Amino acid sequence: MNIEATVHLEKKFALLPLQERETIIRQGTQMHLTVLRKRLFLAESKVRYFEEKYGDTLHAWDVNGLPENANYEVHEDYVLWHHWVDTSQKIRQEIAALSEVFESGWDAEPVYAGC
Repeated sequence: MNIEATVHLEKKFALLPLQERETIIRQGTQMHLTVLRKRLFLAESKVRYFEEKYGDTLHAWDVNGLPENANYEVHEDYVLWHHWVDTSQKIRQEIAALSEVFESGWDAEPVYAGC
C-alpha cells in the first residue's frame, strides 16, 4: 500500500468510535498472534527435525564446520536449517512486539481464529 492510501485508511480508521477501534485492534492482534504462533511451531519443528537428524545443533556446525563427509544433501539441509532458525527468531520478535500491543491496557477477551 502506498503512503497516500495508508494515510487515507488511517484517517478513515480514526473516524470510527474509540471502542470500535479498540475492538478491531484487540481482535486483530489476537488473531494475528494465533497465526504467528502456528508459524513459530512450524519453524521450531523444522529446527528440531534437523537437530534430531544430525544429532547436533546448528550453532555447533557454525563453530566447528560441517561434517567431513558432508554431501550435497547435508549442504542443502544446512542452508534450510539456517532459514528455519532465522525464521524462528524473527517470529519470536514479532510475537513479543505484538504481545506488547495486545497487553497495553485492554481487557483480554479471547478471540479465536476462524470465528
